[in-house]
Amino acid sequence: MSLVELARYPSPMAAEIARTFLESHGLGAVTFDGGMNIADSAAFAIPVRLMVLEEDVDEATKLLTEAGIE
Repeated sequence: MSLVELARYPSPMAAEIARTFLESHGLGAVTFDGGMNIADSAAFAIPVRLMVLEEDVDEATKLLTEAGIE
């Protein structure tokens, strides 16, 4: 099992919303780089990455798309 990047978000808040949404639907997810983009306009330089297990990518993509969390 390996983690893969599902999406990138400009803010830690947006990434956490997506992460908790997936977890509320039974999919594990983690965010990377949440503390790296807090200085000035670094959000565009270092987005927060939403990671899921490789086998969950299709279901996670479908859930986020249907919910409009992209």
